[in-house]
Amino acid sequence: MLKQSLQLKLQQRLSPQQIQLMKMLQIPTMELEQRIKEEMESNPALEEGSDEKEEDEKSEDEFEEEENNNDDNDEFDLSEYLSDDDVPDYKLNANNNSPDQEDRDIPIGGGNTFHELLYAQIGLRELDEDQIQLAEYLIGNLDDNGYLRRELQAVVNDLAFALNISTSVQELEVILKEIQELDPAGVGARDLRECLYIQLKRMEASSPQIELAKTIIVKHFDEFTKKHYEKIAKRLGISDEEIKPAIEIILHLNPKPGNSMQESVRAVQHIIPDFMLIVENDEFRLQLNGKNAPDLRISKEYKGMLEHYAKTKTKDAKAKEALAFVKQKIDSAKWFIDAINQRNNTLMVCMECILEYQREFFLSGDETKLKPMILKDIADRVNMDISTISRMANSKYIQTPYGTYLLKYFFAESLSTDEGEEVSSREVKQILKDAIAGEAKRKPLTDEKLGKLLNEKGYNIARRTVAKYREQLGIPVARLRKEL
Repeated sequence: MLKQSLQLKLQQRLSPQQIQLMKMLQIPTMELEQRIKEEMESNPALEEGSDEKEEDEKSEDEFEEEENNNDDNDEFDLSEYLSDDDVPDYKLNANNNSPDQEDRDIPIGGGNTFHELLYAQIGLRELDEDQIQLAEYLIGNLDDNGYLRRELQAVVNDLAFALNISTSVQELEVILKEIQELDPAGVGARDLRECLYIQLKRMEASSPQIELAKTIIVKHFDEFTKKHYEKIAKRLGISDEEIKPAIEIILHLNPKPGNSMQESVRAVQHIIPDFMLIVENDEFRLQLNGKNAPDLRISKEYKGMLEHYAKTKTKDAKAKEALAFVKQKIDSAKWFIDAINQRNNTLMVCMECILEYQREFFLSGDETKLKPMILKDIADRVNMDISTISRMANSKYIQTPYGTYLLKYFFAESLSTDEGEEVSSREVKQILKDAIAGEAKRKPLTDEKLGKLLNEKGYNIARRTVAKYREQLGIPVARLRKEL
């Protein structure tokens, strides 16, 4: 049964201005300039320049001349601002995006791809048309690392069903050997062992060390991957010192030859700091990097148009539409300028709080001086929500006398010592890094031994936590750090 009723509810909703502010807050400086340009292109009421009155700088004669010109042109021709159609163009623009949807533009990379470079090389080989067609099909099946991960029999079946080409595994083997002669060395391999062996064969000067490296790859590859070098030396009947040069040669080979070409065409990303810090006599001078963000103001022409339409006594339909259009553009410009100003104020307030919280670090640059700090610590001090602090720290950088740091670098978990003092996990990671850097490479420290070392220094930390911090530092396990 359907019925109608009146209900009174309290709901909390974000206004468009609040949504715009949240978006502006998480934009780093390098994207802010582009965002301002987009807004200026879409809103003619927004223009670059300070909001100072230029009339004060004008002479009285210039001012009277402008007044006379304005008197002569009191009558506005609405046809200059409105379309001849019944419905203005701005009302026909469709916007299917939600108010809080974020636009993330993906940059288009330049340069030749890995496969295109191989296609160009295979065309220079002494192959007939049918062989080139098979070679191009095999190149298309290579993954980004340069490996052929499919069985040749599966490729034979695909060629028969998809392209109606009849071939054999033996013929594809011949074509694959041609591909393996291309640059960079190692492409077309079916596994890591074959990839390394191809690179060793391509080395110009043959030597006993290279021949020994080939033997290790062919006959003792499993022991090599597990770094059982003593076992390999024992089976070959040589000493550790004799096997060391061959191991060094293998370790300098490229296990992912396909990626080497991709790195050459990859664009270099430059970091533009959002904050710049100068330390003088134990005092901080913090500046917000506004180099690429111009000052904004509301267009005086649009202000004049708004005043004119507001004073018009007889308002027809077109005049009302023009008034609504101008007012909407001016309001949008005001909201955008306010959002920029609030963004800058929020960034400065939060960054100044971080400076005071981590004062000892910013005075010395010593990572061990970093105090445990989480988002809630800053949020409580500046009376803001944790989500606001998270947006503020997102993808932002600060330039200091000790280097350029990501703001999230200063946020770290806390650990307790035997004395009950809380220390930053960053300090523990630095101790781990120093301990691993100074370990004996023949017998690297295991996670258990690293945990005992930290416990001896007074840090209450478990082996699993040591393993987590080691992985965050990008350091492999002890077995893979072993060297001769």
